Parts: sequence; structure tokens; C-alpha cells
Amino acid sequence: MDIRKVKKLIELLEQSDVAEIEIHEGEESVRISRHGSNAMPMYMPQGMPAPAPAQAPAAGAAAQADADEEEELAGEVIRSPMVGTFYRAPSPGAKAFVEEGQSVKAGDTLCIIEAMKILNQIECEQAGRVTRILVENGQPVEYNQPLFVIE
Repeated sequence: MDIRKVKKLIELLEQSDVAEIEIHEGEESVRISRHGSNAMPMYMPQGMPAPAPAQAPAAGAAAQADADEEEELAGEVIRSPMVGTFYRAPSPGAKAFVEEGQSVKAGDTLCIIEAMKILNQIECEQAGRVTRILVENGQPVEYNQPLFVIE
């Protein structure tokens, strides 16, 4: 957002009885609020949550849950190399790249992850059989999230 626009908003706020104003422009957001007699501009990009304080007991429980999940997933776990949207097929209505129980070989496409409007094919690194598909079609995935189990 242009700094001249922010300055103009501050001036308008000072001249009015409004205590706070927030403007969204695309992915950017500006909130200006009046504390006492001073106007204080605050700039925070949208989608950037405030950091939460760490909680040791919850972190320990999460680590234990991850360890339990790893034990449950017997075989080679294929993980997401990026954040994006998981797709099982090359297009809506098309046949899925792989199904549970299907044999695959190294280099076979397992899925597509769309990240920033780019379709990234995720390929199998070893031959085996797909024993589990851990993500539903169209779901968002995180970096390092388990996608498939191959034996």
C-alpha cells in the first residue's frame, strides 16, 4: 500500500471523531487507531497471524502423537515436498493416477500438488504397492505431510 495513502488516512483520522479505521487492499491491510491524542499507524500483511506463546505440555503431546502416527504408517511414506492443494488426477473427472492396492514403479506419477498456480507432479521414488492414500482429493497439504504409504 502506498505510504501517501497511509499518511492521508492518518490525517483524516486526526480530523474526525473516528477512533480506528482498517483498510484492505488486495493482500495488504492497514489498521490505524487513535490512542489518547496520538494516531498510531499499524501495518500488518494479511494472513500473518500473531505468534502464539509456546506451550511445553502441548508440544510434548504433539510429538508423541507424531511418533504414534509414524509407527502406524508401516512402509515407505511419501511426503509432500511443498505446501499446496493435493489432486489425485490430472483434471476433474479424469482417472486417478494411483489407487490403493495398485503396483507402482520408480518415476510413476502419484499425484499433483498445485502451489501458486503451478501444477507439480509428485513421482514415486521406489517400486512397490500403494497401501494407503492419506489425503483426500482437493485438500490443502502442508510441507512434509504424509501423502501415501508404499510397501
